[in-house]
Amino acid sequence: MEKLLQYIWKHKIFPLQQLRTTTGEAVEVVDPGLQNNNDGPDFFNAKIIVDGMLWAGNVEIHVKSSDWYVHRHDKDSRYNNVVMHVAAVTDTEVVAEDGRTLRQMQMEVPEHMQRNYQRLLSDDRYPPCRKAVESLPKFTIHSWLSALCIERLQHKALAIEQRVKECDGSWETAFFNTMARCFGFGINSEGFELLAQSLPLMQVGRHRDDPFQVEALFMGQAGLLDTDAMNDKQRTLALADGYFVRMRDEYRFLAHKYALRHIGRSSWKFMRVRPQNLPYVRLAQLAQLYCSRKAELASLTQCNSLGELRKRLDVGVSDYWRQHYVFGQPTASRSDKHISKASVDILVSNAVVPMLHAYGRHRSDARMTQKAVDMLEEMKAEDNNILRMWAECGVEAKSAADSQAVMQLHRNYCERKDCLRCRFGYYSLKRVDD
Repeated sequence: MEKLLQYIWKHKIFPLQQLRTTTGEAVEVVDPGLQNNNDGPDFFNAKIIVDGMLWAGNVEIHVKSSDWYVHRHDKDSRYNNVVMHVAAVTDTEVVAEDGRTLRQMQMEVPEHMQRNYQRLLSDDRYPPCRKAVESLPKFTIHSWLSALCIERLQHKALAIEQRVKECDGSWETAFFNTMARCFGFGINSEGFELLAQSLPLMQVGRHRDDPFQVEALFMGQAGLLDTDAMNDKQRTLALADGYFVRMRDEYRFLAHKYALRHIGRSSWKFMRVRPQNLPYVRLAQLAQLYCSRKAELASLTQCNSLGELRKRLDVGVSDYWRQHYVFGQPTASRSDKHISKASVDILVSNAVVPMLHAYGRHRSDARMTQKAVDMLEEMKAEDNNILRMWAECGVEAKSAADSQAVMQLHRNYCERKDCLRCRFGYYSLKRVDD
């Protein structure tokens, strides 16, 4: 309830009658102030006219006035600059730490807003704001999606910047780690990120001209060459495979040389994974991409078109993997196992575009950050259950920018029931039932 009261104050959703203090003074809220999400008063630098006099200062909001004492604000000097205490129930006077009795205003939550808020929090249907969204103009929906897309890019950029710090300031290493995580395509993303973090890229880079050695390092560090972690059938088939034995021996030599320790086979998921998404195939593709040098950050930032970028990320596998999905089990037919166009676009939208946005911010290069957004808008939207549910409400993703926006909406607002920060929630709260 307190969050809803703060929301009403922030957006000035007041009743039509004159606002008054508990002592009868007329109140006009000129500026509700800046909401504070940390310790201290709820709103800073509000501007309020009380009986014709302008007051500037902080505002504190509670469900009941007595909560002021429950939260011990009367002992906290940070609340001495409060010029108005707002509560749904004014059950007592409130006194600041400096001994001053504070001016109070009772603010009730409109009945229809209470109903709407409870509906948003308790409705099992997804999304609970469906009715309000269906009646919104297309421009309003598009405006919120545009803001959500930028918000998602900024969130991803912050994660990349943190990754750069963890990589001792190396943007190239951070980009490899970001790209590697995306090669997990959801189900094995954690495993790929752990693998990338375990690889000493400076040493691996010395072997870039020998794809077999790089593949051995990738497979070995992934723990997929560890026969002790295999079941009896896997071990028998692998040890009968000359390619596996040669790769295992190569990895053992390199692991000893660079004092490496693999992340373990248990880091990977194999159950209910399509053959083309098995870790072996994805690692073989990543090794080929790394050796090709086509996906270095420096080269990708120079791409001026989405087509050029897609071409650089188009990669297949080494000869062995054209007839295998796992070690020791050849398939009846051969396939170059090129990464699919849909998968390339996932890499672009989830790795390359966020990196371009983050690197552009780092270099204060507005052209690069805009290029990231333009590429998302040029790409087709993804297709999943969440996007289809929103499409039924009239929120149709027409580009990758839109689908990124909808995923941001789902994960950062809907799943958290954070409707008070969502523009769709705003219209849902204001809605008066017919």
